[in-house]
Amino acid sequence: MSEYVESIKIVFSQNLNSDNAFYMAKYMKNKFEYYGIKSPLRKELCKPFLKKENLPTIEEIEGIIKELWNEPQRELQYFAMELLSKYSKLLKQDDYFLFEYMIKTKSWWDTVDYIAAIIVGNHFKLYPELKKSISEKWINANDMWLNRTAILFQLKYKQATDEKMLFSYIMKHNSSTEFFHRKAIGWALREYSKTNPKSVFKFVNENENRLSGLSKREALKIINKS
Repeated sequence: MSEYVESIKIVFSQNLNSDNAFYMAKYMKNKFEYYGIKSPLRKELCKPFLKKENLPTIEEIEGIIKELWNEPQRELQYFAMELLSKYSKLLKQDDYFLFEYMIKTKSWWDTVDYIAAIIVGNHFKLYPELKKSISEKWINANDMWLNRTAILFQLKYKQATDEKMLFSYIMKHNSSTEFFHRKAIGWALREYSKTNPKSVFKFVNENENRLSGLSKREALKIINKS
C-alpha cells in the first residue's frame, strides 16, 4: 500500500465514530462500511492531502485511486473522487477506463453521480472527441450505472448541453422500471430546465405517456414553481 493511502487511512481511523458509522451504513442499505466521519469533518481532514504540494504525481494517481477504491470504508471512495478531480486537466484521453472501473465497482448513487457530473463531465469537455463514442457505449451497456452516467454527465453543461443527445439517451431508457433510471431522467431534465425550460416542457409534453410519473414530476419541478 502506498504511503499516501496509508496516511489518509490513519487520519480517518483516528476519527472513527462507531455510532455515526452504524447510521451511515444503514442509510446506504448496509452496502458499505464507514468510519462514521460526516462530510464537514471529512472535508477538513482531507484538506492537507489535497494541497498541491502534497498531491501524488500524475503517474501514481491511477494506482492510488484503485487502492482507495478497494478499501472497505466508503469515506475512502469519497476521498478518491475528490482527489481525482484535482487532476482533471492533467488526465490522458484514455483515462476514462479508470472512470469506468470506478462506476462499475462498488456502484451506488453516492459515487456514480459525482463521477458522472464532475469527473466524466469535465473529461468530455477536455476531450470532446470522446463524448459521443464513449457515452453511446455506456448508454447502450447492460449496466444501469453506466446508463445513469451517460444520462447525467451533462448536468453542469448548461448552454453547452447537447440537447439532442440528452433527449435521445433518455428515450433509450424511458420504459425502464428501475428507480435509478427514472430518477436520473427526471434529474437531468430538471437541471436542463434551468437553462431551457421551454424545450424541457415541450419534451415532457410530447412524451407524457412514455415517461414515468417519477421522471415527469422531477423534470417539471422547477418549471411548475415559476
